[in-house]
Amino acid sequence: MSFTDLLAFKKSFTLAMDIFEISKSFPKEEKYALIDQIKRSFRIVSANISEACRKRRFPKHFISKFTDSDAENSETYTWLLFSLECKYIDKDTCNKLSKENLEIGKLIHYMINNPGKFGAV
Repeated sequence: MSFTDLLAFKKSFTLAMDIFEISKSFPKEEKYALIDQIKRSFRIVSANISEACRKRRFPKHFISKFTDSDAENSETYTWLLFSLECKYIDKDTCNKLSKENLEIGKLIHYMINNPGKFGAV
């Protein structure tokens, strides 16, 4: 199974692209602060999922990469909250993105707790 077939990857990649598009409207003065931070964190969620799948022969490494992905997913949520408080996004947008973020977190947790179902041996 390819990592691109995983629902967690698909959803995290879609969320990353949604946040990328939204961040284009953030003020220019945030370019090297909030924008860089949020772009880095949301992109790494998907990247860590792909790395985890390449390490599935080593269950501890597999789980470790998914744990990293979970941490970055949580960081993304924090940046969404900052974006809301700074009024760069509205409450509806924040709620929509946060809901997707939560779903991704649940998928990642399932994979961490059930590595054998995803080829980790």
